[in-house]
Amino acid sequence: MTFAELYTNLKSLTGFNDKVAYRQFPEGSAPALPFIVYYAENSDNFGADNKVYLQKTEVTIELYTKQKDVTSEGLIETMLNNNSIFWNKYEDYIESEHMYQISYDITI
Repeated sequence: MTFAELYTNLKSLTGFNDKVAYRQFPEGSAPALPFIVYYAENSDNFGADNKVYLQKTEVTIELYTKQKDVTSEGLIETMLNNNSIFWNKYEDYIESEHMYQISYDITI
């Protein structure tokens, strides 16, 4: 999957058409919860013969919700599984914002 395809797949999730942004929404224009942001962390390339043989990008997908939302989590996980993308998931509660942050680490 390419970076552009990831964006398209996230936007196609039910209820998230206009609720996906790269890294952050412009200040003051974040949509109502739930929403998704995603960003490239760094590269994890494989080299051979002093060249990049296989280019890989480590990406984080973050789901923000008002309360625990297993339905939205399931949508993301199903999309990743259907595209054969290995993922790890982490959960945090942001006390100051009164919202949950579910993070998925993937490599594309």
